Amino acid sequence: MTFLASLLAVLSMAGAHHPLAGKVVGIDPGHNGGNFSDPSFINQPVWNGREQEACDTTGTETNAGYTEARFNFNVAMYLRAYLVREGAKVVMTRRTNHGVGPCIDRRAQILNKAGADVAIDIHADGGPPSGRGVAILTPVPDGPNDKVIAASRRFGRVLLDRYTALTGIPVSNYDGTNGFAPRNNLAGLNLTTVPKVLIECVNMRNAADAAGLVKPAFQKLAAKSMAEAITGFLKSR
Repeated sequence: MTFLASLLAVLSMAGAHHPLAGKVVGIDPGHNGGNFSDPSFINQPVWNGREQEACDTTGTETNAGYTEARFNFNVAMYLRAYLVREGAKVVMTRRTNHGVGPCIDRRAQILNKAGADVAIDIHADGGPPSGRGVAILTPVPDGPNDKVIAASRRFGRVLLDRYTALTGIPVSNYDGTNGFAPRNNLAGLNLTTVPKVLIECVNMRNAADAAGLVKPAFQKLAAKSMAEAITGFLKSR
């Protein structure tokens, strides 16, 4: 089944109930497939809320060359399909995987301007080959994000629970503590004014993680877990 056919299958699944009607959900698929082609653009400095850092990066990849940008985008599109089916308005920071950017500060601005009720940054890590598992990166108080710290942490706990339960991916054994890693050096978390976390879904450099992440079945499971977490979080607010 092609990627498009899989998306249509998700959209066509039965379900007249719309638990997310009236809700706005932000999705940021990290990096972009064209970032490799324009280093001058993605290396330009931007303000991340605490200091200057590069506009973006190319992201990581598996040892076989499957890129993080592609993985992030596929999962994001499956997630979008699930959320639309549940009645949500979905705002994405990019709609293709062949462009460049946008810069990390601009991504935060897009989701903030949309007034998202919750948002998720989708990534995959490039950690040590011996390490594996999922980590939830959470914001720390930095001014713009002060009012959404507690809500972001609550969402992160729901997300970690659903993600590990549905995908079978264990909690990271090298990043953070018990699956959580507070971070003060990421624009997407520093500049957010809406509840948001960043999920490092897998370690792309780990053989066990890499074997599964390229499969549409896994990507759809990952997206389904995120959709369930988003629905659960929003229904509990």
